Amino acid sequence: MPRIPRRPLVIAAVLLVAAAWILSGLLTRPGPGPERREEPRPMTVGVAERRAEPVEELLVLQGDVEPDRHMVVRAETAGQVAEWAVPRGARVAEGDLLARLKMDDREAQLRRAEARLAGARSDYEATKAMAEDNFIGELNVAVKEAELEAARAEVEAVRLDIEHTRIKAPMGGTVNRRIAERGDFLQLGGQVAEIVVNDPLLAVVQVPQHREGDVEPGQEARIRFLDGRRAEGEVTFVAPLADPATRTFRLEATFPNPDGDLPSGISAEVVIPVAETKAHRVSPSLLVLNDDGELGLRAVEDGEVVFHEAEIIRADEQGVWVTGPPNALTLITVGGGFVRAGETVHTEAAPAPGEGGP
Repeated sequence: MPRIPRRPLVIAAVLLVAAAWILSGLLTRPGPGPERREEPRPMTVGVAERRAEPVEELLVLQGDVEPDRHMVVRAETAGQVAEWAVPRGARVAEGDLLARLKMDDREAQLRRAEARLAGARSDYEATKAMAEDNFIGELNVAVKEAELEAARAEVEAVRLDIEHTRIKAPMGGTVNRRIAERGDFLQLGGQVAEIVVNDPLLAVVQVPQHREGDVEPGQEARIRFLDGRRAEGEVTFVAPLADPATRTFRLEATFPNPDGDLPSGISAEVVIPVAETKAHRVSPSLLVLNDDGELGLRAVEDGEVVFHEAEIIRADEQGVWVTGPPNALTLITVGGGFVRAGETVHTEAAPAPGEGGP
């Protein structure tokens, strides 16, 4: 019987033992347990405690400055402009001489009228004496008296016409334009000059129809100009009828200008305090939009992020004033863009951007 080599038998025995050992390990190893997931730690956000403060609600409107009054001076008689008594830009008082028209034949007309008046007076006196002596009737006296009154009226008319050759300022103000210059011929009613009154001045704006109920005469008005100057005034007129084209109401705020430093015709911003309310002053960078597109602030209540809708009622150099959130507010000042309403967060004190503290 042939003899089997021992080397292959040894190798087969070793492999059989190794397989048995591996198989026993697989059978006795415990199965995989459930996967363990660590809960994410809540995010830390910076917050600041805020309380609403009383603040004026302001109605801000843009408009123009108009003079209190302006008038076109017209000739009260016909004639040629002989000379001007004042230059353009001159300040005049009521009754000051502006210009003079040529007299032409007016002095001759006055002498004739005065001569007719003297004759009419003599005729009347003579007729009256004769009537007293019963030489003539009272009717003749009445006729002569009427002629006398007509002569007096003619003299007064000529004198008034002469007076009208001296064109005077009908009111105090500034000569804005000399419409008729020397040598121009004016008809009765012809334009001579334009006078404006710049004290006081009117800041004129248009109030939207939904804010018309917020304004009334007597309210304070703060006027600001493009060059930085300011003035304090008062609402003096609110139109009772809306402009049919714009559906806005004309509002006039009157303010003093005693030195005449401010001209009319310039742009102005009129600020009218219309109410006082409680609001929060915040940096504009803290305002966010929620999923519905509403503007508001994110805050923390009981460790959870909440969203408060906010309405801007005023803006200034320090930030914006908003209403809507509660009077007491734990405002998220840092990290608000990385959290959403309903999330749980840790908090730590932190001022808002650009602020030194809460």
